[in-house]
Amino acid sequence: MNNKTLFQQKWIAKRESRAYHGDEITEKQFKTKFFDAKLPTVNAASQTVPHPPVSVLTFAELERRLDFVVFRSNFCSSIYAARQLCVHGKVLVNGKKFTYPSHKLKDGDMITVDPQAIQMLKGEKGTELSFELKPFSQPFLFVPEYLEVNYNTCQTVFLRSPISRPGRTEIPSPYAPDIHSLAYEYYARNK
Repeated sequence: MNNKTLFQQKWIAKRESRAYHGDEITEKQFKTKFFDAKLPTVNAASQTVPHPPVSVLTFAELERRLDFVVFRSNFCSSIYAARQLCVHGKVLVNGKKFTYPSHKLKDGDMITVDPQAIQMLKGEKGTELSFELKPFSQPFLFVPEYLEVNYNTCQTVFLRSPISRPGRTEIPSPYAPDIHSLAYEYYARNK
């Protein structure tokens, strides 16, 4: 990206990071519902380990979406499968059926997924289900620290928003913090 103008670098960073973080959400929806130009501050002076830029939290509000939480809990092999579970009424939030994948969760919300709808659980109804991995989903099989998942009951508790910590960030992303910084600058300027 060295031979590109600053605007081109920001736009490419926005395009690449948005393709990974919520490509099914329109730009208008993201800007109005999920982007907040005010990011939390960090007391980096007292840290011995370098702190990633706070702009890595650009997509933190997306992690509150019901479909994202179902996917990050490893109940589905993709975000699209998680959306489908929500739309088909296989997901409960605090005991109530929610068919809106874009529902923003609050801290402490409990998400329950119908065990028969989870692709990675196999077995007959009324018997103990076994967990079988899909080969293409293995790189994504980890649970972020802001979720508490219980696979025995197929439930997840959304604890809090993702945060940035010294040396790492909690938002799963294949992109480096500088790409997120450029994407944040693009959105902050164009909001």
